[in-house]
Amino acid sequence: MELNFGMDFEDYFPSMVAHLGEEGFIGELCYGFRLLMDVNKGLITFESLKMNCSMLGLEVRDDELVCMLKEGDLDGDGALNQMEFCILMFRLSPYLMNGPKLCMSTLQGVDPKAM
Repeated sequence: MELNFGMDFEDYFPSMVAHLGEEGFIGELCYGFRLLMDVNKGLITFESLKMNCSMLGLEVRDDELVCMLKEGDLDGDGALNQMEFCILMFRLSPYLMNGPKLCMSTLQGVDPKAM
């Protein structure tokens, strides 16, 4: 299924990396994860994603939300943990996939609740 949100995608990650540095950029990704996650489960779930899209004023169909989760769900549990979210964000950025490689070891052992 192809998602179409009626907007063009502009990759802001290159300028974020240049401005924040690698560690700062990873910190921002972790912050984004925390904003979208279910605080009780420590995961981005269908329910937390739907609620946050609604709070942001985005009208996203349920099947589109399911597709978003499936795109990043590497362990098959139906939700995204912090590592899956960050990997998904990297995969969505042509710059990060094709440009200089960031040190993903920065993410190892990061507790989303501790940041």
